[in-house]
Amino acid sequence: MQFKDIIGQEEVKQRLRLSVSESRIPHAQLFFGQEGVGSLNLAIAYAQYIACEHRTGEDSCGHCPSCLQYSRLQHPDLHFAFPIFKDKPGRDSVCDDFIEPFRDIVLTQQYFSQNDWYAAIGAENKQGVIYEAESSEILRKLSLKSYGNGYKTMIIWLPEKMHNACANKLLKIIEEPPQKTIFLLVSEEPERLLPTILSRTQQIHIPNLTEQQIQQALIAQDEDLSTGEAKSIAHIANGSWLRALQTVSQTDEMQQNLNMFTSLFRNAWMVGVKKSYQALFDLKEWSAQMAAKGREVQKNFLVYAQNQIRENYIRNLQQPELNYQTMQEAAFSERFAPFINERNIEQLLQEFTTAQQQIEQNGNARIIFFDLCLQTIVLVKK
Repeated sequence: MQFKDIIGQEEVKQRLRLSVSESRIPHAQLFFGQEGVGSLNLAIAYAQYIACEHRTGEDSCGHCPSCLQYSRLQHPDLHFAFPIFKDKPGRDSVCDDFIEPFRDIVLTQQYFSQNDWYAAIGAENKQGVIYEAESSEILRKLSLKSYGNGYKTMIIWLPEKMHNACANKLLKIIEEPPQKTIFLLVSEEPERLLPTILSRTQQIHIPNLTEQQIQQALIAQDEDLSTGEAKSIAHIANGSWLRALQTVSQTDEMQQNLNMFTSLFRNAWMVGVKKSYQALFDLKEWSAQMAAKGREVQKNFLVYAQNQIRENYIRNLQQPELNYQTMQEAAFSERFAPFINERNIEQLLQEFTTAQQQIEQNGNARIIFFDLCLQTIVLVKK
């Protein structure tokens, strides 16, 4: 992967190139930004640029033996760690068990979500984790002699998913790695990392893409897309190329989240305002449906719901340029927005945040979601 393959992020690219030209490559760096801005892509392109035998001031050459190996993500000095699940009972899974599907999704999609990755490996209801066993694999790999006396690079995608035992075992090597060894951590939630990990890294914020960058990329990808359509999608994307792609394709996940969100609040309103017993039974069924989904799907819905609650509150300000919703989301919000106001928004967000935390802690999903329904009934009336 080369810098030219990544949308925008010119300032970050220049900073990374400069670190190489000045021979000031930090041994541990944390790339952090929201999903879909190209953080993982930048880490891979940076590693390729460092290893390239004929790099220019702008990019890796793309043709030398090192670049050709990187183009397949098979360079012997390039290593990955990422969230996985235990695929065999009684056996500790490690990332090398899943390296082929990981290479495939990076090379074919480049921009992808956690859910895309979990679907690719058949995680189903399991949560992705970087297990304790991975620390031993990382230590083993980085103890080997580098290929051609170059740099060894360990890219950890979503280090916030590391088991604490794994993170703790890596503290020493992250602080004092072997010579010519680089750690590139790529995070979407850096606040969830251990402070001891954060303190050992040089942090690089990967900013949101601009609407113009997304608009130009959309038109370059699809010539049939009108300028107006591309502009609208770029605004809705709110800085994420991945969200732009999802908006274009209207993915099943987005549609399902919207359907579950509208069902929850419509039925909560029917119970709270209209005293509908049928709606209460529907909410019970709704909570059962949510409980049957995988943990990652549940968490993603709760994050989506928090975002939509904020969007509906902002819609009441009558400033359309401040809203980032699809046409379907906006159509529902046209009537629903007045029910999200200064009297209930803080409590609603808190309830959904609490539910998210409880799901992450492996709480009983059926109880968590039905309790969320009951709280929503009370709050939507305010």
